[in-house]
Amino acid sequence: MKIGIFDSGLGGLLMMRAITAALDQYDYVYLGDTAYLPYGARLNELIYERTQKCIDWLMREQNCVLVIIACNTATIAALRQIQQEWLPAHFPDRRVLGIVVPTLECAVGAKNIGLIGTTATVASKVYEEELRKITPNAKIKSVATPLLVPLIENNGDKYARAILSDYLAPLDDVETLILGCTHYPIYNDLIRELMPHTNIISQDEILPLKLINYLSRHPEIECRLTQNSSQAFYVTDSTQGYINTANKLFDKNVIINKIII
Repeated sequence: MKIGIFDSGLGGLLMMRAITAALDQYDYVYLGDTAYLPYGARLNELIYERTQKCIDWLMREQNCVLVIIACNTATIAALRQIQQEWLPAHFPDRRVLGIVVPTLECAVGAKNIGLIGTTATVASKVYEEELRKITPNAKIKSVATPLLVPLIENNGDKYARAILSDYLAPLDDVETLILGCTHYPIYNDLIRELMPHTNIISQDEILPLKLINYLSRHPEIECRLTQNSSQAFYVTDSTQGYINTANKLFDKNVIINKIII
């Protein structure tokens, strides 16, 4: 059985690259719901519907025993309902993990935290709610950054410095900055250059260790994972630019399979 990694777009590829670099022995399936990109501008009802359908496909058609929602917006809109209602009814012996709580766990100890994310992520206030459960005295200052995902998906790097400088200006006093979208590690180096005295929490850097820890604590899941070091990539829509980016990220010719879900 396999590990599934689900996202709306390129961010999930960054997470898969990081995870497979650390745990290359397992079999992986990546699914990007690129036909509905960006999730951050969608209604929660649609995000849930798409997330549920894609996870169902990963489990039913690809035999995934564990699916990681490598998308903050989908985690916020869909994870709890999927874990509490859909999964027990359809695949009670399998698991779905999100990315918000593992990210916040890495911010424990910080008192003044910044967050950048999609409009949906920031509007949900989920990071603030979950932070209060973990470290009640900390505060989050959140800034929606809706231009970044389209910028990344459309090779708009030449505009990134100006746009990021504007977005990050209100956060110049935070001690820790959470990059609350899995697309944003693309700009890790630039963000660190713009905020040299700030601790940057980037989800591609924390997710592999979190997965290692999870599997060590859940041998009933780990023992079911096949270990052939295979990687398969699927999307619901594809462009040459997307393929080129995947090839660059993985430093090889990646076969991208287009499917309808």
